[in-house]
Amino acid sequence: MAAGQYAVGHGTPSAGQKRADGWGDTIVTGNPGRVGRAPDDMGAPPEIDISKPHPARIYDYFLGGKDNFTADRATACKVLESWGAARTAARENRAFLGRAVRYLAAEAGIAQFLDIGTGLPSADNVHEVAQAINPTARVVYADNDPIVLAHARALLASGPHGVTAYLDGDIREPEKILSDPVTRGTLDFTKPIALMLVAVLHFIPAEDEPQRIVRTLVDALPSGSYVVASHATAEHNPEGLAGTGRAYREGGVRGALRTSAELDELVFTGLELVEPGVVLVSEWRPEGRLRPLPSEVNIYGAVARKP
Repeated sequence: MAAGQYAVGHGTPSAGQKRADGWGDTIVTGNPGRVGRAPDDMGAPPEIDISKPHPARIYDYFLGGKDNFTADRATACKVLESWGAARTAARENRAFLGRAVRYLAAEAGIAQFLDIGTGLPSADNVHEVAQAINPTARVVYADNDPIVLAHARALLASGPHGVTAYLDGDIREPEKILSDPVTRGTLDFTKPIALMLVAVLHFIPAEDEPQRIVRTLVDALPSGSYVVASHATAEHNPEGLAGTGRAYREGGVRGALRTSAELDELVFTGLELVEPGVVLVSEWRPEGRLRPLPSEVNIYGAVARKP
């Protein structure tokens, strides 16, 4: 693709089952399959295609996780050959997610979250951050990787007063996510909702109509809702991201890099940006900590309110 390929991801692009476990309700859709870690290819659940790399598992590798396989690690190593700071970028993106959720729960008063492209559970998942501030927060996770589904029941348990739900959904089919009984049964669309599109839109090239996807999702949100998005770019390290794009393409993973202006137009048109606007994720309310160089981050992020 003309703009290159993407670098890292938060995640990827039915009737529910409720389980009371003493920590509140966890709702899982689909067939959870085998639960637990699969540190090598021999331990892979049979429903997971480990012959091809998957963005969620590559991201897991960058974050130091163990839920990845040979194909994922091979692509990740090719990425690191051209962009040695990919792990730094993944960590910065994850930290941005946490800060954005804390802002929404603590300052904006948001108690409902729809996280699309969840990825594999890690430290400071959306429900953990939100429910630490507001124990009644309700979160719906959506992802289309079977290994994420396999971990949903074990690792996404809600606090005792909130609800965490999971559905098997592809961002390319936003109508299905919005109309899913789990989404509608967990979130109240008459009250503000935070839509989380963290490091998922760079997996959506132009031919997949990203504008249609985003508009469908944003239009469904009531007034006072928020949108959080982050997106990979090549603006600060063109050579490194070009090599990253080749590594992903060779693995059969599609996507597109976009500039800050393109991200702003794609996601935040008609919304009210929260200060500091569209910036590198490391620069979004960084809380006074040391930050890496822009060439190490290469991911823009922002939070905006729907009037």
